[in-house]
Order: sequence, then structure tokens, then C-alpha cells
Amino acid sequence: MTPVPRRPSMGDVADRAGVSYQTVSRVLNEPEIVRPETRERVQAAIAELGYTRNRAARALKTSRSSLIGVLTDDLSLFGPAETTTAIEAAAREAGYSVVLTSMPPDPRAARKVGGELLGSGVEGILAIAAHEGMTPAVTEVARSTPVVAVSAQPPQEAVAEVVGIDQALGAHHVVEHLQRTGVRSIVHIAGPADWFDARARRLGFTSALEELGLDGEVVGPGEWTPRSGYELTTDLIRTGPPEAIFAASDMIAIGVLHALHEHGLRVPQDVAVVGFDNTLGAEFLIPSLTTVAQPFVEVGRVALRHLVSLLDGDPAASQCPRTLPPRLVVRRSTRPERTH
Repeated sequence: MTPVPRRPSMGDVADRAGVSYQTVSRVLNEPEIVRPETRERVQAAIAELGYTRNRAARALKTSRSSLIGVLTDDLSLFGPAETTTAIEAAAREAGYSVVLTSMPPDPRAARKVGGELLGSGVEGILAIAAHEGMTPAVTEVARSTPVVAVSAQPPQEAVAEVVGIDQALGAHHVVEHLQRTGVRSIVHIAGPADWFDARARRLGFTSALEELGLDGEVVGPGEWTPRSGYELTTDLIRTGPPEAIFAASDMIAIGVLHALHEHGLRVPQDVAVVGFDNTLGAEFLIPSLTTVAQPFVEVGRVALRHLVSLLDGDPAASQCPRTLPPRLVVRRSTRPERTH
């Protein structure tokens, strides 16, 4: 019978590196106090043996589980999926493992979901709170553990600490760009009314119109789907196409482009189109889509850093940036900006 492989231990690492068990522990926990040549030898032994730390044993010794809970709901959408991936990567870099829990559609399950997540032994929770449906679950877990929400919800309205991306600023960048291309009237196809991102983008759009003295209107709200963009754009075309359409997401913008093409309208000559998210493949649409890129990787790192600071009681937690700026990516679905 083939023997069952045994998981390498810290003792095995010590023997391979020719050092004491205590030295291996120092390399893992306080590497800065170990001489570089010794540290390198231990790290080489760890790599050769494939040693990984036993988090359960460490938790018994330190009362810290090194587990972070991540609460989300719809990973089929680009924004939540990218944010979740970014958080998981940031946690791994910081030495934490992630316990991922998805919210079921029924909001009445919030108490059960929160209890299951807390029962897994997580030290704190990062909640991807993109819409109102996440509020009950975030409220439940925030009663008994540190929670940081990655959200566009205004901090004064949130039930937990909030870190996010400035959606309104992204919308403002879109309107400014369209103005510089000569556009005077813009239609915004809004996203779902219960999504904080959609609300912030709509607010940024209307504020920019007022500030820059442009004409415009909001239609919708729509869903985060190409069909929604197609149907709302088809309705717009019946009453006369606008100069520009700012879609609340790239998925909506795909439907916008299809409807315009179907009705023989050229982009951007007849109607300029802008999306939001910089979804994978946006540059390969015809024409390539002008859109707003969100710093998902950075927001994941900032949110994790903020949560860890809260867990450690670090005063620096109050100094963490709470809102990160997005970036406008100009492509061929809008006309060139005028130089003067």
C-alpha cells in the first residue's frame, strides 16, 4: 500500500535548513530580526519542502485565526467579481486566508448567512455592498465583528466603515470629455435604482451637466445587461437620437451600440457612446468603447489594509484613503477632443 504523504512540519524545515525550530518560527513571524543569509536558507527549505503554515495551530497559540470573511452576492457581474478577486489577492499577500460567503437572493437569510460567516472564525469581514439588498447582512455581522464595506454608499448612510471608488467622479470625467468633443446634449442610461454605484454615477452625471451648462436627461433605470441598453436606446431613437449616450455600464453600452448599428446610426459620427467599468474586451468592440476604468486591485488592497488596521487597533486606520479615483479611457466610440 502506498504510504499517505505527510504534511511537512516546521521541524522538517529546520532540519533541511540546518537551523533550530525557533529560528524557523522567527523567519515566519519576525523575519527582520534574522540574519539575511539564515533567512534565505530557511526560505529555500520552505520552498523545497512545500511547507505551509498550520493556521489552526497558530490560532490556538495567538488567538488570531488569520481568516478574513468576504461577503458578496452576485459574482456574475464584472464589478463585484473583480472586487472579490482583488480582495482575495490582497489578503493572500498580507498573510490572510479568505472565507467567501455569497448572499442568497432572499434577504431574510441575512441573519443565517452572517452567523455562518462569524462561526467560521474570521477576524473581520469585508463586505462587497454594491446594493441595498446587502444592507441586512452587513448590519447583522457588524453587530459583533469589525466590518469594512467596499461600496459607493455614502459613508454617513452606511452601517459599517466604507471604502470605495468615486463613481460620481467617473461620471463627471465622462461629461467633461464629451463636452470637449463638442457635444452639447447627453442622455444617461442609468443602472438599477437599488445599486449604490448606479445612483452615484447618475448623481455625478446630473451634477456635471449643471456645472458645465449642458443639456441632458436620464432614462431608465435599466438593468446591467446589453438587452436593457438595446431596448432603452431603441426607445430613444424613435423620438430622435441624442448627440451622445452615456451608459451606466459597459454591458449596457454593448446593447446601445447594437441598437444604433441596427438603425443605421454611426458611432461616433452620429451618436457618441461611453460606458463604465472598462470590462474585459471593451477595446475590441466596434468601435472600441470609451469607458471608465475602476482601480479594483487598489481598492481591494486599501479595504484590506483598513480592516487589518481596525483589527490591530492601529490609529492609522483613520488615515486610510476612503475613496479612490477612477480613470477615463478614451477610445473610438467618442470623437476627438477639440484643441481650442
